[in-house]
Amino acid sequence: MEIMIGQTALISIISHIFFVGVSFYALRAVMFEKWIRKHHVLQAQILYIFLSIMIGMAVSTFFLNIASWSRQLPYLF
Repeated sequence: MEIMIGQTALISIISHIFFVGVSFYALRAVMFEKWIRKHHVLQAQILYIFLSIMIGMAVSTFFLNIASWSRQLPYLF
């Protein structure tokens, strides 16, 4: 039982890091310069990082939930 919990935790960590990286890469296509005021570079970078984390965690949680729910489907029948 403990091994299964550890594996789930490791898969969750890897999934979250992967999808945060993918969202960081995808957000590079958006031109934030049009929305950010001049001379606020640090705030723009922090916003960029927070948006990447927020989107990546949401997508990762979605896929982990789908995987978990699909494993629980046999208990329905």
